[in-house]
Amino acid sequence: MSKLDLYLNDVWGKVLDYIKQNEQIEKVIVDTYYKQYTKLVDLNDSKATLVTDNEISRQIISGMVDILNESFRFITKEDNIICEIFTELEYKNIAVKQSSTYNNKPITNLDSDFDNNLNLEFTFDNFIVGSSNRECHTASLSSAYSPGNNYNPLFIYGNSGLGKTHLLHSIGNFVMKRDPSKKVYYTSGSDFVEKIVSHIQSNSIDLFKRQLYEMDVLLMDDIQFLAGKEKSHEIFFHLFNELINNKRQICITSDKHPNEIKGLEDRLISRFSSGLSVGLDSPEFETAVAILRMKVENQIPEQVVIDDDVIAYLATNFSKDVRSLEGSIRRLLFYSIQFSEKDHIDMNIAIETFKGQVDYYPNKELSITLIKKVVADYYGLTKLQLVSKSRTANIAKARQVAMYLSRKLMDVSLVKIGEEFGKRDHSTVINACNKVEENLKKDLFYQKAIQDMEAIITSK
Repeated sequence: MSKLDLYLNDVWGKVLDYIKQNEQIEKVIVDTYYKQYTKLVDLNDSKATLVTDNEISRQIISGMVDILNESFRFITKEDNIICEIFTELEYKNIAVKQSSTYNNKPITNLDSDFDNNLNLEFTFDNFIVGSSNRECHTASLSSAYSPGNNYNPLFIYGNSGLGKTHLLHSIGNFVMKRDPSKKVYYTSGSDFVEKIVSHIQSNSIDLFKRQLYEMDVLLMDDIQFLAGKEKSHEIFFHLFNELINNKRQICITSDKHPNEIKGLEDRLISRFSSGLSVGLDSPEFETAVAILRMKVENQIPEQVVIDDDVIAYLATNFSKDVRSLEGSIRRLLFYSIQFSEKDHIDMNIAIETFKGQVDYYPNKELSITLIKKVVADYYGLTKLQLVSKSRTANIAKARQVAMYLSRKLMDVSLVKIGEEFGKRDHSTVINACNKVEENLKKDLFYQKAIQDMEAIITSK
């Protein structure tokens, strides 16, 4: 990296810090669109040139150009400096920057009896972002920042418990925080159907439809529950068209991709396809760990200490979805309070808490690969860590156990075992087995752990 690049990166970093310190732009916007997708490519005494990855980022950043100008002037001490913002394509082609504006038309407040149904606890700030959900998070944030202008409709799909509802509420709360006059309405598919039935019975369906037509942001959760409901289909179809035609934002979630939802009319599915459909996956290990740490911070009393290897163990075995992670923390806390009466939760307590619950090896055949997988999962490690050169205590301990079980359960040579664990020699395998045998003689918890792993490996 050249000295100029280092200088530009340094100035840009200071500008971002200044913006954050003065809380002029939401931190989540700065971290996502300014820090991640934008770079300072040129700077002189009158102009700062910024380049973004895409048009959406350029629009969002351009909407705050006055704050950027002020921040650059403060950091550089140049009173007349202004910012120019381009996409990478525009900058490469030396195109003229196109301005973008943010439409804030005055809107009257919601009727007092028409609740937006938003859960204030769900925000972008407490949504843990990782590779499994980054695309959904970015698209949701963009839709919230400029409703009706970027991804419309936004369709988020994925299995239950992955964060779809959290994102919908985050969109609504973000919009309302920026402009309390906006009309936002969150509903689930089942509640929407019940509302339709109720208003039809009370002869107030026209009033309900008029209220919906006035929404600036409609958040529809679990739209698959509209499947097969003809009247609800009809009302939602006209509502969808009305809002889209008036550039009002619609965000929808489902457990399946639009094309896979049975019982929805083709005309609805085709309209969903006109926007952006993004999927949520199960959290990967790093994201699961971050989610667990946040849950621990919010739910576990300060005096209770949870070891890092326990967090890794939970992230490895309960990362199917966020609800499973939340449930594992609650069960662990319950068990530690009711049965261990300790303020320090270690692996021994975790093993006892989830005894018999962790078994993810169907149709398995006995092999060293299986042994490595079981041991790695048990200690919250990866198989790569198990065979690495690392001598970190928890990794070394797990490696010794895996070697011991390989020697005990498999009819293979010490040389073969050493090869399987990072090309170690046979004397290393012997030492590992001896250490495990010594620990088995004096540590009951250690004995129990070995027994549990052996039972998982040998069970059919």
